[in-house]
Amino acid sequence: MRTRPGPDQAGSPDPSDPGDLVEVLRAAGCVFAEEEAAVLREAAHDAGRLEAMMRRRVAGEPLEHVVGFVEFMGMRLSAGPGVFVPRQRTRLLAETAVAAVREAGRGGGRRAVFLEAFAGVGPVAAAVRRAVPEAEVHAAERDARALRCARENLRDVPGSAEVPGAAELPGSAWPPGTARAHEASVLEGLPEELRGRVDVIAAVPPYIPRSAAGLLPREARESEPAEALFGGEDGLTPARVLMDQARPWLSGRGPLLLEMNRQQCPAAARHAAGLGYGAERIEGDDGQTAVLSLRREDSGGRREE
Repeated sequence: MRTRPGPDQAGSPDPSDPGDLVEVLRAAGCVFAEEEAAVLREAAHDAGRLEAMMRRRVAGEPLEHVVGFVEFMGMRLSAGPGVFVPRQRTRLLAETAVAAVREAGRGGGRRAVFLEAFAGVGPVAAAVRRAVPEAEVHAAERDARALRCARENLRDVPGSAEVPGAAELPGSAWPPGTARAHEASVLEGLPEELRGRVDVIAAVPPYIPRSAAGLLPREARESEPAEALFGGEDGLTPARVLMDQARPWLSGRGPLLLEMNRQQCPAAARHAAGLGYGAERIEGDDGQTAVLSLRREDSGGRREE
């Protein structure tokens, strides 16, 4: 290990040396030390910045907060300090949402309208915008820091407001290829022009039960907002609020898609049934994550058993 004089010792690791950086990260408990070291080195523009970033990471700050971005489905999304970091398991929800938006856009005389609720930095909205550039994409978030990131991400994702061959269609307040992030508490605060026009709503509502807080990594508990993590006693309080609010905003052509732990699906489906939704569970391959797809029973929904 190459060392240099430090304030508290005769020699300290030199973060500009790749081996030293990996060793320091590994000693701090970073499981993927080599990968994290590569990300830090790419994000740092000089040795001083690299050392500062290394110290923040070693102190327990999430890597994504340190470097200011998260990699998600081939996109580099803004994710600064203090925001909820999108998890890779949300790829299941994003892929399900993309398929639903494409289905909603077939026929009907107008383009599909998509909304990500509890959007955070907008990973699902960004994925839909990239995959279906002609769709009208919206995101709803109340946290100011996350909302700034979401607006940046929807602006930066490839997918232009100039969609070749797309014409302005009746009933829309926005041009083809629109991507907008709105300040809203769940769905309260959305533009009235969206009421009854949204074909697909997708969300990662906070769904960790309060009793499970001790199971989270320390960096999540200390660096991410509690309101973006915890969903009440059983983890489903925010999801129930969204289910209660969603129907007037949906067009009836597509589903309400909710990420949750698969063990929460039966209770969530029972609440949805009382609101007139049928439920279908889509399970990820990690043994934990599921997407609950809710449709009005008069539009082809099925009951979750």
